[in-house]
Amino acid sequence: MAQRKTTPKKPVRKRRTEYDQSYKRLFSHPKMVEDLLKGFVHEDWVKELDFTTLEVFKDSFVSDNLLERHDDIIWRVRWGKKKWLYVYLLLEFQSSIDHFMAVRIMVYIGLLYQYLIDSQKMQASDKLPPVLPLVIYNGSKRWDAAR
Repeated sequence: MAQRKTTPKKPVRKRRTEYDQSYKRLFSHPKMVEDLLKGFVHEDWVKELDFTTLEVFKDSFVSDNLLERHDDIIWRVRWGKKKWLYVYLLLEFQSSIDHFMAVRIMVYIGLLYQYLIDSQKMQASDKLPPVLPLVIYNGSKRWDAAR
């Protein structure tokens, strides 16, 4: 009887999970997200955000092919005095360089928009809310993928 070839299992990446969980815990606090935006996003519109309205929106999506996508944390915050205008912050924690990160982020944004449409949180006449994707990279090499 011929022996069956088996594919070796990939080693469990415990360290990455630990990093992800640590960052997720850290950025599950509204004050940390506020400090992140004020400290690293040097745009005038950040001053118009009402950080008292900052709240966690969603932490994962399932696409049509049933592959779960983990965005880590999505926050929303009211922008100025405008009615229900939200900025969605996608925080992606990364310990290794992913040269296709821009594609992953576009998929996350698409899944977010699809969720808003499917759950009827948006009407056909509504504009898509702005999305600010943030990738927090803590790897040892300098990030050299597309920005």
